Amino acid sequence: MLSNIGFPGLILILVLALILFGPKKLPEVGRAFGETLREFKKSTRGLTSDVMEDLEEDTKKKALK
Repeated sequence: MLSNIGFPGLILILVLALILFGPKKLPEVGRAFGETLREFKKSTRGLTSDVMEDLEEDTKKKALK
């Protein structure tokens, strides 16, 4: 969905964010968004690694039988 925005759409979003939040609040909003995205990626990596470990354990158990 975000891949279809393009450069003009991105400029429009940035201008709207600047109008809505103002120049003083915009860095705080960006920082909070970045931290949220970082935490989401960390959680996703953790979940993925847990699933992969479970799959590896299952294949080892099946190989021993």
